Amino acid sequence: MAIAWIITSGFYALASLGAQGTMPARFGYFLAGMVLVSLLMHFAVVRYAPSSSQILLPIATLLNGIGYVEIARWDPTLARGQSLWFLVSAVCLGLTLKFVRHMRDLDRYRYLTLVVAIALLVAPLIPHVGEQINGARLWIPVGPFAFQPVEFAKILLIFFFASYFAANRDLLSIPTQRVGGRNFVPPKVLVPILVAWGLSILILGAENDLGFAILIFALFIALLWVTTGLKSYVMLGLGLLVGGAFIVDRLFNQVQGRVTQWLNPWPALLDPNASHQLAYGWFSIAAGGVTGTGLGLGQSGNIPFITSDMIFAAVAEELGFLGVILVLCLFAAFVGEGFRIAQRATSDFVRITGTGLAALIGFQAFFIMAGVLRLLPFTGITLPFMAYGANSLIANYVVVAILLRISDEGNQERHGGEVVFVQLAHSKP
Repeated sequence: MAIAWIITSGFYALASLGAQGTMPARFGYFLAGMVLVSLLMHFAVVRYAPSSSQILLPIATLLNGIGYVEIARWDPTLARGQSLWFLVSAVCLGLTLKFVRHMRDLDRYRYLTLVVAIALLVAPLIPHVGEQINGARLWIPVGPFAFQPVEFAKILLIFFFASYFAANRDLLSIPTQRVGGRNFVPPKVLVPILVAWGLSILILGAENDLGFAILIFALFIALLWVTTGLKSYVMLGLGLLVGGAFIVDRLFNQVQGRVTQWLNPWPALLDPNASHQLAYGWFSIAAGGVTGTGLGLGQSGNIPFITSDMIFAAVAEELGFLGVILVLCLFAAFVGEGFRIAQRATSDFVRITGTGLAALIGFQAFFIMAGVLRLLPFTGITLPFMAYGANSLIANYVVVAILLRISDEGNQERHGGEVVFVQLAHSKP
């Protein structure tokens, strides 16, 4: 954690020196606030999950810090808001660790989590409740703020997927329905989970948010494959992806526009009504080169939504290819540690939940970074921990808290088993 503080505070000072030629006006307040909020989370982990992983929280803090530096660089007003959401996220992490004391308790509320997740997804579609922003109807205004329920619905959907897959693992893995000389998985096992997944995708399509629809689809197929180990599910997923992409390309103008810009973003520069994000983002990435222009010396301010959708381009310009590698390594370390935690879990439900939460962060980071680099069509979802946004930041720290709870339970049960084994080995007959 101390390394995260040093790197973040150094980056913050360099960004101010590069942009204004002076040290930040309130550098001491910034450093004290970052350290105190981080220590708040650390003490919550020590108090409620003392045997948990020591890697996840420092990685999340460093990613959060790098993102905050770029947010403060381009919009100090948003940076002040992000610092408030950092504090709220720390409180939410502590509350999650305090109240979720046993992961097995969540397995008891399988269909309740599904109902709540669907309700959160549907809420923005209710007249006079939801609000459309930037073409997507995902927001619910609450006073001066706007709440994006899909950020928390995706976590609840992972709980439901994990619970259902764990309860029906054998039925999903062993084909017993014989049709035409071949064995297939019984339809009655697949129907409930396909209905839940399909309903989520339809709602997100109605809200015109295909980025989260793709994210939920990828999580669904990944968890199904991890549960069963059957490659046929992966092939089925690829087939559904191709067919679904063909259909949505015909039905949604937003998808057509994003595919067009993915293939050729340059004509948008001549159209004042078109989105210039990808074209300007590529100019910024090219200007960064290998070592970057230097913190505070970039020219990415003309990119729309530079502090949210396109923050990866800002990092690539000022920190260069080396900065991109740093961010990629941090996400890889986070996801890898999440998978390690899941692998050591003692029940199928907890194991699948941990895998799903780690994959959630990995898929989300991959989709947005691949979109900025034009490896995939641009989805517009946020880069975890780094992009500006209250809902995303809070949800990401809730994911960290749940992974820490899984890690703590796994380590305690494993060490408890080792103690019992040693006691039995040294006991007299």
